[in-house]
Amino acid sequence: MTTTAARSTTSLPAGRGTVRKTAAEPSTAPRHIPLARLVGVELRKTFDTRSGLWLLASLGIAAVLTTGAIVAWAPKEQLTSSEFTLAIGVPMTIILPIIAVLSVTSEWSQRSGLATFTLVPHRGRVLLAKALAVVLVTVPATLVAFGVGAAGNVAGSALADVPAVWDQDLVDVGYFALGQTLLLLVGFVLGALIRNSSGAIVAYMIYGFVAPGLLAFLAFNQAWFADARPWLDPKYNQDALLRGDVAGDQWSQLAVTAFVWLVVPMVAAVVNVLRSEVK
Repeated sequence: MTTTAARSTTSLPAGRGTVRKTAAEPSTAPRHIPLARLVGVELRKTFDTRSGLWLLASLGIAAVLTTGAIVAWAPKEQLTSSEFTLAIGVPMTIILPIIAVLSVTSEWSQRSGLATFTLVPHRGRVLLAKALAVVLVTVPATLVAFGVGAAGNVAGSALADVPAVWDQDLVDVGYFALGQTLLLLVGFVLGALIRNSSGAIVAYMIYGFVAPGLLAFLAFNQAWFADARPWLDPKYNQDALLRGDVAGDQWSQLAVTAFVWLVVPMVAAVVNVLRSEVK
């Protein structure tokens, strides 16, 4: 049996030809790509490369090695769940921001930005999808930190023949996740600002390790700066957040430093990306 599609034909006056309109013809207007799909694509792009896979694997490897080091060499009184989690969190403060940096700079370093922004001609939505993708990485990282830390706490306490100390709760889990998220976003902003992998990674190392040491030295030698440091040093309260030791004015200090060192640069980075030429 043959089915013939119904067609409507509109004839113009003689000499002007005939125009045929087919009712069954699909619309050629592009469909709006859901944000969830963009986030999924950005997650795949982040970990589909060899460097991305190794960075993801290094989170688990570093957690296991750090836990083993604590079990082997830490004093008995330091075998607590918080000590394991904090120790595991140290390499994560390096690896996670690097993942965020590479998720942004890959569009320029690998010259894939032209294809990306052609397929999705809304740079703001692409940046938002990238930001959400890197923030989602915090979830498995937090699970790894507390899961491997709990296993290390049980094993270390059994080997040392001391009772296991569980000095963390769900609030500490939230603090840890929020602290790692802020550091991830710092890496994301530096990547969007500099748009060069090496430069952005070096900038984060200065932000995360060089600048805090210099500011701590200044606070130790200058009494006037000791009181001002929590309002100026963004890493000061971010580290306190990872330790679960934030209360009172520290939340205000964290909000101020996050606005100055994260929100303002993020706005500048977004404006820069939206206006820059993609090659």
